[in-house]
Amino acid sequence: MTYDVIIVGGGAAGFFAAIQIAQADPSLHLVILEKGKDVLGKVRISGGGRCNVTHAEFIPNELVKNYPRGEQELRGPFHTFCSGDTVDFFEKRGVPLKIEEDGRMFPESDSSESIINCFRDECQRLGIEVLTNRGVKTILRYQNYWELDTSGGTYRSRKLLLATGSSQKVWRMLSNMGHTIVDPVPSLFTFNIKDPRIKGLQGLSTFAGVSIPGTGLEAEGPALITHWGMSGPAILRLSAWGARKLHDLQYKFTIKVNWLEPEHQEDVLQQLKDQVEASPRRSPYRTRPFELPKRLWHTLLEASGIEKTANWADLSRQQLLELSRQLTACEFNVNGKSTFKEEFVTAGGVDLKEVDFRTFESKKHPGLFFAGEILNIDAITGGFNFQNAWTGAYIAAKAITT
Repeated sequence: MTYDVIIVGGGAAGFFAAIQIAQADPSLHLVILEKGKDVLGKVRISGGGRCNVTHAEFIPNELVKNYPRGEQELRGPFHTFCSGDTVDFFEKRGVPLKIEEDGRMFPESDSSESIINCFRDECQRLGIEVLTNRGVKTILRYQNYWELDTSGGTYRSRKLLLATGSSQKVWRMLSNMGHTIVDPVPSLFTFNIKDPRIKGLQGLSTFAGVSIPGTGLEAEGPALITHWGMSGPAILRLSAWGARKLHDLQYKFTIKVNWLEPEHQEDVLQQLKDQVEASPRRSPYRTRPFELPKRLWHTLLEASGIEKTANWADLSRQQLLELSRQLTACEFNVNGKSTFKEEFVTAGGVDLKEVDFRTFESKKHPGLFFAGEILNIDAITGGFNFQNAWTGAYIAAKAITT
């Protein structure tokens, strides 16, 4: 079969690009080829099945700060198509979005099916062909067209857009074609920690500052204690910014947690001394001078060697010092990581130096375009990875139809 445009990848970027292409030039014959038996799988399960469509950061120069890889390259593209344009796209198609307290944006329906149905309806309305079970085996470039051999036949087109995410197979093909592929490593993962101070605290979440001594890596935000260690936005941010460094450390390192961020140890120690003077005969287990979850406060008291029968006046200078350290510089040994397979994000992909970000076209192969996670671009959690997909797909589509 011969088409004007072939899009490989039936995910967020692939569908968004197809819709933009078909709208801009209805005369073009285009197709989406998906290797699996179904499409939009990652959209369906993202955000716990709600689909975190984008983030309520509408200023391009601020939005790019959420991308450990791609910050510089996305600044121009975000001035062309940003979060507000994403909101406008879906609202015009009957899918209004809502903003949550942390800035994440979801469909008002709280269901990813709203996004999936929107894409399916648009494809049907615009006559976009979608073929599943079409895993690409080879990509060949001839003088005026591309030829793809797939598990479901051979397809040719003048323009080719790859939106295959973190497909190792496609990356190998591109490498054979002369593109540089930055070796992928995991991003957005949680830390495996076995420590008596957090044992039994599963599900507890509190704001904290987290850092990794000796690396310059630090982040802040909600930290979630899980049965395997620590997760939550603060940990995920740290994993994203430190993806390569932590890979090099084989995911064995020490983290330092400040449960009272932005308080400093010296100030906290003074507050503890003030508490001794204010409540000398009261039990520390019944008195919390800080806004901290009770269960966490109790476990930190125990870690500081403070007995349950002790009063504030009974505490030694060393115990107060240790408690201030546990509160502001609590160290944990990390031994491994855990990733959510359904929301797995990688740092790696096509080298950004080989892509023209005015068009998202390959600098090595005219007529070859990229969108989404196939590029060495990734972001922290919060809807930013989807925004990269929408923006890249939009700009590539405009270039293809110009």
